Amino acid sequence: MGNIMNEKIILALDVPNSIQAIQWVDKLKNLISFYKVGKQLFTAEGPDVVKDIKARGCKVFLDLKFHDIPNTVAAASVEAARIGADIINVHALGGYDMMSGAAEAVEAEADRMGIKKPLLIAVTILTSMAQENLAETGILNRLSDEVRALAELAKRAGMDGVVASPQEIGLVREECGDDFIVVTPGVRPSFASKDDQKRIMTPLEAVKAGADYLVIGRPVTKAENPETAVKMIAEEMCQE
Repeated sequence: MGNIMNEKIILALDVPNSIQAIQWVDKLKNLISFYKVGKQLFTAEGPDVVKDIKARGCKVFLDLKFHDIPNTVAAASVEAARIGADIINVHALGGYDMMSGAAEAVEAEADRMGIKKPLLIAVTILTSMAQENLAETGILNRLSDEVRALAELAKRAGMDGVVASPQEIGLVREECGDDFIVVTPGVRPSFASKDDQKRIMTPLEAVKAGADYLVIGRPVTKAENPETAVKMIAEEMCQE
């Protein structure tokens, strides 16, 4: 069970300050070794919160979803690598040049620093979006077809993987193969509420579908007993 927890679960630190973030890491680091730092926390605290988590022997998924002109995204991705992020993400809708430029820049910086290259992954379609939400943006493809196309583009551009909802894991695997990483939000254990996620699965369903990492936040952080919640999630993932 411990192996699965350490290898699969990324806890989303959707908190307003580093004090709360580090409290969560210290509380759960024996159960979870990977933590997501998103826009709220990073905007409030900056790079130091990433360094503080790394100093505790844990890994960081820096979830800032870069989406800008290629030079800007490449430069930002390099800075993310420099502060120690283990996973960095960009928006696949930024296009081939943006993604390939970031991939090349991060690889070159990792070589220069003599460090392991961070995983660079691309966001396909946010898990809060349904078909009608996608249409509102002017994208008229079926949601599943759009995810497939963006995943293929990301792989061609040199990305290590994608962020995709549980319901699209299978088609990403079909399009991009088993060595392409899939990071999956929108995972809700059987004991938790759906919140604002629309395309969801249980942890067991997501793992069976082929997810490499499960990003989980509120089912743990809002639980009466977070340690018990993590163990329950791990047990769900182990069920036959």
